[in-house]
Amino acid sequence: MKWLDIDPGNCSVQRTLDVIGDRWSVLVLREVFNGVRRFDQIKSHTGISDSVLSDRLRRLVDNEVLHAVEYQETGARRRKEYRLTPAGFDLQPVLLSLLSWGDAHRADPTGPALTMVHDDCGAPVTLDLRCAAGHQIENRRDIHAEPGPGARIHE
Repeated sequence: MKWLDIDPGNCSVQRTLDVIGDRWSVLVLREVFNGVRRFDQIKSHTGISDSVLSDRLRRLVDNEVLHAVEYQETGARRRKEYRLTPAGFDLQPVLLSLLSWGDAHRADPTGPALTMVHDDCGAPVTLDLRCAAGHQIENRRDIHAEPGPGARIHE
């Protein structure tokens, strides 16, 4: 079976993009991954409008990527801060891949703005591809798609 034989309507990439596939959702996730969890702080750091931020936060919560936790500072009204769910944490390699690509192809001439490091040893974090048997995949052309259990024939 070839890729064109498979119905793309059941694609996990598309379903992921339905949740995080716009600029603002990815930037909201960047903020939360970097410890910025409150509405006003996210808004201030990204430049996103109130309405767009509210919509993206609601979508990320509805899709169980983030969960809202209420807090209240003395003398102020209750507010929410947003934390990653296990599904949200699973997006970390996606954001690290975007960062890595950006560092390689779009970084400032003086170099990348951030370096992601391992808390335990301080070494930079890198990404690599491995198959389930543990082999590191050096040549990315050595990967192909095969139909999975949810594949449907394209009509």
